Amino acid sequence: MAMANFLALFLLMELIAGGYRDGANGLSMNYYVFSCPFAEPIVRNTVASALQSDPTLAAGLVRMFFHDCWIEGCDGSVLLDSTKNNTAEKESPGNLSVRGFELIDDVKRQLENQCPGVVSCADIVAMAATEAVASSGGPVYDIPKGRKDGRRSKIEDTFSAPAPSFNASELVRAFGQRGFSARDMVALSGAHTLGVARCSSFKNRLSDPTMDSNFSKTLSKTCSGGDNAEQPFDMTRNNFDNLYFQALQRKSGLLFSDQTLYSDPRTKSIADGYAKNQATFFLDFQQAMVKMSLLDVKEGSKGEVRSDCRRIN
Repeated sequence: MAMANFLALFLLMELIAGGYRDGANGLSMNYYVFSCPFAEPIVRNTVASALQSDPTLAAGLVRMFFHDCWIEGCDGSVLLDSTKNNTAEKESPGNLSVRGFELIDDVKRQLENQCPGVVSCADIVAMAATEAVASSGGPVYDIPKGRKDGRRSKIEDTFSAPAPSFNASELVRAFGQRGFSARDMVALSGAHTLGVARCSSFKNRLSDPTMDSNFSKTLSKTCSGGDNAEQPFDMTRNNFDNLYFQALQRKSGLLFSDQTLYSDPRTKSIADGYAKNQATFFLDFQQAMVKMSLLDVKEGSKGEVRSDCRRIN
């Protein structure tokens, strides 16, 4: 009995240490264990329920996380609305594929009722993305929490994001400048296993003679519906799997920035490996997503915990 009590006390102390132990940028896996213990279950249940009603939302949530973190770091800047004197990030053409703002609002309202002023919008975005991946059949992983929300959101900041027209060298360079390896970049590109792209993003591919002929006909038919017509990245748009990489092997990558991964020797072997082994892709993807979640984290007075994710306090 004494030993059981000792073990229970030991585990409790470990939990306490884990909740407050400073990790990278002051983050930790158990950041909210005492300040808001229901934070993660609320995010998980709300996202899972939303995806049951609309599985296509998963792609939007994952893109929200990526687009948030790439610009100004993971600080919830993508959530801020434009004001009279400022046009925000979410108005950028590159953010048209980002969806789920109302879901984030819903989660925030629940969390403010449970523990006001504690859980940042930036953390909600990051947690929602992990749940979207898991709920779609992808890897189950955790990320450290404790980010603060930023106060800047400007459309001009989004112009530095990787474009659908980037070739492999440009992608390797862009991601390298943010601390990612070529392998990280290819793994993160695999998030395109979820969702769709608009014709305006891939119509430049219609004249590509190297594209699979049947796929070329499919894209031409899609684009006959105009620039806003949508085409899935792979055959299972709502399932997180490795079919995206298998499409590259068939010369059926949707965006130029997708297919280019299979034309450069630095990235082709990585894409081949993921096409053959989904488990390897899953492992590398989750590690790259954790790495992404640590970009330019705001600490202390450099950030805040917004009470409304669409407005600074």
